[in-house]
Amino acid sequence: MTGGTGSDTIPTNLRLLLVLEEVARAGVPVTPTDINAQLGLPKPTIHRLFATLEDEGFLQHDIDGHSYSPGRRFRHMATGVLSSLRIRAARLAVLRKLSATVGETCNIALPDRDSMIYLERIETEWPLRIQLPIGTAVPFYCTASGKMYLSTLPKSHLARYATSETLTANTSNTITDPDTLIQAVETVRKNGYSLDDEEFMDGMIAAAVPILDVNGRLVATLSFHAPTIRFSIEKALEYLPALRSAADDLASLLND
Repeated sequence: MTGGTGSDTIPTNLRLLLVLEEVARAGVPVTPTDINAQLGLPKPTIHRLFATLEDEGFLQHDIDGHSYSPGRRFRHMATGVLSSLRIRAARLAVLRKLSATVGETCNIALPDRDSMIYLERIETEWPLRIQLPIGTAVPFYCTASGKMYLSTLPKSHLARYATSETLTANTSNTITDPDTLIQAVETVRKNGYSLDDEEFMDGMIAAAVPILDVNGRLVATLSFHAPTIRFSIEKALEYLPALRSAADDLASLLND
């Protein structure tokens, strides 16, 4: 259906779906012109489709004011697909194995508009645990999963985020300076993993790695968090191989 096939070959009732498909495939903010390079629709038609999808909450204007990103309804639809029973059973098995290896709570989180949302988790059996239930929204700038997501943004978008977001100090370790945050995220980009050294919550550390789609783009993050009385950052780094292996297994489920 794609590749400039022309409007005469695309049924009217498929056009909105094909626009969403191309937006998802792009994986970055896009313009109607970008998408129409693949669909070949008349210019007024592609702009009308984008307007409809924006009005209905499936697309939203990006921070630059010109391009579009997935809207809340589109993101919720994607989350629903990822949460299907067939996938969920296998996903929980991977999380349980990882949690048993690490001995701590393990999480899968999805990027939302301005935060990471916990999609799945397996709790540690320790009586002392940090409660962040499914559906909890946590900031990008001070969490391991959030900084992992920020590291996948184009540098210009990262700079806009760092300078426009209110970087509230949750703890004495929270990064509140935009330039320092950019440097920290660039380190995450280089290393391929992210850490939270008591930046989100006093007495808690965390480590995160990406879960990638078939095109190598982040669709979610896999992380574990632990209280500092049991874990240090140095100890967390010892479990990176297990974390990455589990992320590969989860990616296989999503891409199968």
